[in-house]
Amino acid sequence: MNRRNFFSGAALTAVAAASVSKVAMAALPEPVLMDKADTAPPLVPQTGRPYNPVVTLNGWTLPWRMNQGVKEFHLVAEPVVREIAPGMKAHLWGYNGQSPGPTIEVVEGDRVRIFVTNRLPEHTTIHWHGQRLPNGMDGVGGLNQPQIPVGKTFVYEFVARRPGTFMYHPHADEMTQMAMGMMGFWVTHPKAKHPLISEVQRDFCFLLNAFDIEPGSATPKINTMLDFNLWTWNSRAFPGIDTLNVRLGDKVRIRVGNLTMTNHPIHLHGHEFVVTGSDGGPWPLAARAPEVTTDVAVGQMRQVEFVADEEGDWAFHCHKSHHTMNPMGHAVPTMIGVDHRGLVQKMQKLVPDYMVMGERGMADMGEMEMPLPENTLPMMTGTGPYGPVEMGGMFSMLKVRRTQKAGDYSDPGWFQQPAGTQAYEWTGESPAAPRADAPDSGQPAVELKAVKPNSHDAHH
Repeated sequence: MNRRNFFSGAALTAVAAASVSKVAMAALPEPVLMDKADTAPPLVPQTGRPYNPVVTLNGWTLPWRMNQGVKEFHLVAEPVVREIAPGMKAHLWGYNGQSPGPTIEVVEGDRVRIFVTNRLPEHTTIHWHGQRLPNGMDGVGGLNQPQIPVGKTFVYEFVARRPGTFMYHPHADEMTQMAMGMMGFWVTHPKAKHPLISEVQRDFCFLLNAFDIEPGSATPKINTMLDFNLWTWNSRAFPGIDTLNVRLGDKVRIRVGNLTMTNHPIHLHGHEFVVTGSDGGPWPLAARAPEVTTDVAVGQMRQVEFVADEEGDWAFHCHKSHHTMNPMGHAVPTMIGVDHRGLVQKMQKLVPDYMVMGERGMADMGEMEMPLPENTLPMMTGTGPYGPVEMGGMFSMLKVRRTQKAGDYSDPGWFQQPAGTQAYEWTGESPAAPRADAPDSGQPAVELKAVKPNSHDAHH
């Protein structure tokens, strides 16, 4: 069976439910690989204890096998090719064919055994970020365990002791391996009804990533500390990020983890949410308050919940403006207000493709078809029903529809605003605003005098 081409929703379920022979039980679980960037349907458990599965945005959940009551997973650390958005692919490192790796879902109290095979060109480990486990399973190379050599397989085994949302990533040559995209999500579901964990109809999760990939190239620069030029969710940039599609009235949970080098204020339009948990666990009710933006700091996870009670296509994005753009240069000068039309004409005689950016701001870049190096995304891209969205990077949409069926995660298309509920152009007369210095404004004129520091006037 070719497991790489196995991923329909029904087939994913069948992997978890498949019977395992005694001979196979003595061997490694077969690694399941993924080569698509689509959002996979939720993996409904057919073995082990039941739970309400998550949906990983532009990702998938790793199937398991049951071996005498133990959930066994197989992660393969390896170089991968990840499509950041249509028109650009990156050479990354990840797990099981993807970066980030697949989400691992278990239930509180499960004994979990994870086989980790190293197909990287150097040693590695896995740290189970936020988990309570034996010290020797914590995954810090040289401190808790030997590094996993190239070509070898190590086994991690522990009990998922508390419910919550966690992450996994290397603690070996961490700067390189995380900069190359090695990370993944881990969700431990509660074993019974929990007073601080709500039941929801939609449960989404994704990781925040940052890469520095020069235009025209495909491999991240691993020594970058702050000046990244690609800001992504699950290694996807808008318009390559899938939308979060929900039914009107659904209770929605979104889990966001941050393994970048900076914080990200995640903002949702049209709804208020409550931050209900972090990788430390569910928050007490007294610590919760309504928000529309929550800051996810480095190494943190934030879990938000809300009722999707407003129909429409609502923007959902990082509120750092440059994080909703695709590759851009940091040395581009501001040319707002500078009339350089004559210069452009002269330059274009020598360089026919020459363009000047930013004479009236940057909005023109959303529509401009300028030549780009191969394997590079435009800075601002994406088109909505009314024209360019002028976004990139960490941007997507929450699509709320009364017609969306329970369990249906397909894209419903663009929202049609009911008559009288959309902003429109005013075509009547606009009164002129009075100037403060006009004779009939009623406002006294104010004379301002500039004084140089340390001058004679400055002391009087």
